[in-house]
Amino acid sequence: MQKPSTRSVMQALTMEGAEARFVGGCVRDALLNRKDVDNIDIATPTTPDQIIKLLENSGLKANPTGLQHGTVTAIADNEIFEITTLRCDIDTDGRHATVAFTDNWLADANRRDFTINAMYCDLEGKLYDPLGGADDLRSGEIRFVGNAGTRIEEDALRILRFFRFYAHFGKNQPNAKAIAACDAAAAKIGTLSGDRIRAELLKWLYAPNPTHALRYARDCGVLDHT
Repeated sequence: MQKPSTRSVMQALTMEGAEARFVGGCVRDALLNRKDVDNIDIATPTTPDQIIKLLENSGLKANPTGLQHGTVTAIADNEIFEITTLRCDIDTDGRHATVAFTDNWLADANRRDFTINAMYCDLEGKLYDPLGGADDLRSGEIRFVGNAGTRIEEDALRILRFFRFYAHFGKNQPNAKAIAACDAAAAKIGTLSGDRIRAELLKWLYAPNPTHALRYARDCGVLDHT
């Protein structure tokens, strides 16, 4: 995350004093010392229109790819960066969320799926970890943010994501509350599109050893609905 292209995007976002932090998978992968950290996601309290202005003022290309959700795509040296304004959910229907922008980092963290995906890091490498994701990553604990059932109600795909992340990062027995919530809501997978299910399963199967996750998913009825 120290490549010149990455630094140029972060410097553009912070040039007028606003904060910008890496978030999600790129932070998780950096903590695991993975060499090829890609899919750079950035969070900031700056609103989308101001994000576009800051990027363009720095000579960077900005695409308004998801303004209703607060997301702008920046392109630097042919690399793509997803930049999203801090958000909190106003309403969800199991697939889509109505969001409101916020400047509260904890509120943004609390709307995310798992603690290991709710970690932030600034350009200098300082970690912001309000929900204990780093400890969970070290111990191999895949833990939903807040109430597991509520997170699944917001998006049933999180059932499959739980087992995918367990396949990649889990150690020992999976989180009991998470398993119980996935078991109770397994039928909701049937409400998802085939494309979303297929994409998630492929990521799951890329794990070095997905067998244990597949067994736990089978035992709680998840595979019956895929």
